[in-house]
Amino acid sequence: MTLAVTFDFGQTLAELDTELLAARCREQNAQVSALALELNVALAWGAYGRAKAEGLVGERAWSTFMFTLLSASGCMPEAPQQRRDLVAWLWAEQRRVNLWRRPVPGMFELVRSLAARGVLLAVLSNSEGKLNELASELGIASAFRAIVDSGTLEFEKPDPRIFDHTAGRLGVRCADLIHVGDSWEADVRGAVAVGARAIYFSATPCPEPLEHAHWAPDAQAVGRVLAELGV
Repeated sequence: MTLAVTFDFGQTLAELDTELLAARCREQNAQVSALALELNVALAWGAYGRAKAEGLVGERAWSTFMFTLLSASGCMPEAPQQRRDLVAWLWAEQRRVNLWRRPVPGMFELVRSLAARGVLLAVLSNSEGKLNELASELGIASAFRAIVDSGTLEFEKPDPRIFDHTAGRLGVRCADLIHVGDSWEADVRGAVAVGARAIYFSATPCPEPLEHAHWAPDAQAVGRVLAELGV
């Protein structure tokens, strides 16, 4: 059996660059501090998880995250419609200037170490269609056999088709995948539903027991879990 490891991208390999987001908001005359954004990212991801559980995809799920983040961080508190307009502008700009570009500590190094050992790797991410270019810009693209970006497909996590598609690109079965990601609904439930194993990459433990789901709070822990699973 050949095991393959797939990684979500945003908040797993590269996290939201809150300094960049604050600067982009200023371009639209909206003031918000990077510190406030940083403090409210977890809250916004909670809203994103609920949106995915409700079946929202693409722009609607992304906008739920961003609107929640900006609202909680005090961006234009008296102007919700202007805040919605800002979110729409940020979404339109996301393909040109991806906001998820700050490397997560230790994760690029882990990926390069796995690639050097010959482990079969792929990115499997809900994104906007320019993830291959972003990974190249950040100097990590060559480590992956495939970069699967939902923005170039008609489906996204947790849809089983994106896991099937990725397994096919790697020449393995879904049961041979170990998927690492930060979203309980999109990454963990999505992977387990197709027979893969999942590593929940989060500061907080798994919210509920789930067979074949493992928890890792940092890059070092991801490496340990992968070793335990036979990688």
